[in-house]
Amino acid sequence: MLGAVSDLRSSVPGLLEIACDESGYEGEKLIGTTTDVFAHGSVQLDTAAATDCMQELRRKIRSPATQYKANHLLREKHRSVLRWILGPSAPLLGNAHVFLIDKAFFVVDKVVDLLLPADKDGMAVVLYREGRRAFDSEQWEAFLVSANNLMRVKDRMDVRTSVESFMRMVEQLRKAKPQHQVAEILDLLWRARPEAEAFRARLLDDPGMISALDPLIPAIVEAVGYWGEGGKPVSIAHDRQKTLSEERITQLKKLLGDSSGGRLAGLSFVSAETDPRVQVADIIAGAARKIASDELNDRGDEELTTLLRPFVDSSSIWGDHRSWSQLGEGS
Repeated sequence: MLGAVSDLRSSVPGLLEIACDESGYEGEKLIGTTTDVFAHGSVQLDTAAATDCMQELRRKIRSPATQYKANHLLREKHRSVLRWILGPSAPLLGNAHVFLIDKAFFVVDKVVDLLLPADKDGMAVVLYREGRRAFDSEQWEAFLVSANNLMRVKDRMDVRTSVESFMRMVEQLRKAKPQHQVAEILDLLWRARPEAEAFRARLLDDPGMISALDPLIPAIVEAVGYWGEGGKPVSIAHDRQKTLSEERITQLKKLLGDSSGGRLAGLSFVSAETDPRVQVADIIAGAARKIASDELNDRGDEELTTLLRPFVDSSSIWGDHRSWSQLGEGS
């Protein structure tokens, strides 16, 4: 465990404790995975309230499972339980929050941010929205995979192959002669080979560099900012993730140290099997990921999307206008 919460309580005035877990996390591999949405749930419940919540779930579901997870609630026969936990009679409304990432848009947004000039406002949104229409699904998927590989910290030694693969895909998309705006963005990416090679070189030179693609980083930053609004110190109890090394946690503390939106006072690892707060965070994250993914893929459930909406972080990383108008409206 990193940092003792009990010690923090006594040494940090006004400390707020939250518990967090995620759903759809596969590290830096964002494309070609089993999920297209990442969700990070955070809850501000004490252990007693979280225990009561899980006991009520157990009473309603009546499953012999030793640990309840979101997939229990996502079964059609337990729809009423899912409606309950997202609704006003459960303890989560006002005490839970979800940060969403559309993985494909995250990749497009990051590669545009990495390679293109500072006056690139709106380019990622245009490329994401119009690119899906301009190219066939195989071409678009191959482009996303190559962009994902270009920015991955893993296999940082493979500099030339990653850059060549990405530039080859950009050239293929250019040859398809897409509409004017998309063509302009692709031309800019094609001319950004020096920036791509410089980025890969930086990865080689700095093994401790924070990954541009790890969705846990913006998720934790946003959780601290949301719960610690106004600069309140926040301590996180998180289900264990090997990517959250002591070095990474130190970097996060520095990143958030001067933020007016809250600061990270500590991050401790707890077991979801034994901590009911993290179990609740796991459930809200898993339910949110499935509901959001269904909405993204035009098979949304209006009732469940409406119930989820109050929990969704307005700063979620999302590029699809139609689905976001349902998920994030008024958040």
